[in-house]
Amino acid sequence: MTPEQPAAGVPLASATGRWVLACSVLGSGMALLDGTIVNIALPRIGEDLDASLASLQWTVNGYLLTLAGLILLGGGLGDRYGRRRVFVIGVVWFALASAGCGAAPNTAVLIGARALQGVGGALLTPGSLALVQSSFRPQDRAKAVGAWSGLGGVAGAIGPFLGGFLVDGPGWRWIFLVNLPLAAVVVAIAVRHVPESRDRTASGSFDVRGAALAALCLAGVTYALISASGHPPWTSIVLPALAGVACGAAFVRTERGRAHPILPLSVFSSRLFTSMNVVTLCLYAAIGGVFFILPVQLQIAAGYSALRAGLATLPVTVLMLLLSAPAGAMAQRIGPRLPLTVGPLVTAAGLLLLIRLGPGSSSYVLDVLPAVVVQGLGMSLFVAPLTATVLASVEVDHAGIASGVNNAAARVAQLLIVAALPLAVGLSNQAYRSPHKVDAAFGSAMMICAGLCALAALLAFALVPSGALHEDGGGTGAMPECRANCGFSAPPLEPGTGGATRQ
Repeated sequence: MTPEQPAAGVPLASATGRWVLACSVLGSGMALLDGTIVNIALPRIGEDLDASLASLQWTVNGYLLTLAGLILLGGGLGDRYGRRRVFVIGVVWFALASAGCGAAPNTAVLIGARALQGVGGALLTPGSLALVQSSFRPQDRAKAVGAWSGLGGVAGAIGPFLGGFLVDGPGWRWIFLVNLPLAAVVVAIAVRHVPESRDRTASGSFDVRGAALAALCLAGVTYALISASGHPPWTSIVLPALAGVACGAAFVRTERGRAHPILPLSVFSSRLFTSMNVVTLCLYAAIGGVFFILPVQLQIAAGYSALRAGLATLPVTVLMLLLSAPAGAMAQRIGPRLPLTVGPLVTAAGLLLLIRLGPGSSSYVLDVLPAVVVQGLGMSLFVAPLTATVLASVEVDHAGIASGVNNAAARVAQLLIVAALPLAVGLSNQAYRSPHKVDAAFGSAMMICAGLCALAALLAFALVPSGALHEDGGGTGAMPECRANCGFSAPPLEPGTGGATRQ
């Protein structure tokens, strides 16, 4: 029997409230696990399927492409047709695509299944937080969002460990197959215990054309960047790039002319909002690049097992879990400019320390731990203030779309860096199997990622007003409650997921 949403929402301490929170955390945790597990398995996937580096790039980017292109549409579908319904569809879709990944006989099937996984992720990711925001009574929402963020972060923490354990144990295919029993539990809880909710005022048609053009734009540019590292004919680079740019221009024209666009361009009239999304692009490109190439360096050049490689970056996640909330509170007191300037610079220092890691690195404590601790401290300083400043830069009525746009910006940054970084550092084809070539490319990659962090720090210092999080400060004065509770304990690499992305 379908439970109904009480008009005032459910209490967090009630049985229904606990089920809602558990369902939401497990659903978002499934997507978070996928994001942290797959990179650890890339070297083993390449060895088992005899894959080129381009195929491994597409294994990551096939998922990110559909996720980034459709995540705003996914939030709108939940608001219109029922948040629980769309969330459950997303979970089932994600699980079936995961089964396809686990059974893939070659890289072509794996990449296709990963793209389908991204579609499921675009449905369940915004729906996860939307269930929390819409199900609980107002006085419990802040506490529920905090619990959702903290518990979701645990999934990010165990992801590298679980990924390494599965890759070294039953095999890389189980990093995908593990989603099936988890999805079954989520669906069972949702159907039996989670009340349905929707936006009764939602109207207008969905911007399917806009979503398609956005995805095609990203696909064209990504294809051109990945292809370029293999020295193909110029036509296979230029033509996809031109097609991607043309789709991007058509996307902007479409959004300007629609009554209900997937991306209301008016939100960019806020200079602070625009600036913060540029900073987001820089920072999440840097971090995405690190977490793409570091597992390869650890396993191929330094000789780590998959499990050791997964555990190597655990301090980053632990520090994020412990320090994100205090960093957010500090930004509320002193303003976001200082943490958004110092945090990226500290992160850059950690990435530069990683350059010491190589074939001769025999001690984790001396060669890896100091670098990842410094990186984790830097990320802890900037992630929560960045999300809070994005939310504070627009009026409260636009909080959902602002959160969704920022989430999409982070995904796009990761998508583009995975496509462009191997090209920039001269790593292509089968070179990722050579310890010497991987090590040479890794040093250059860390320099590029550190440079992106430094650029983000410079932009934040120049463009972020110190009073951006105060009601009379440089932002709009919007969302004091959301600033205090929604952004500060966000899981790693997950800026606001935004549940209210109604089109």
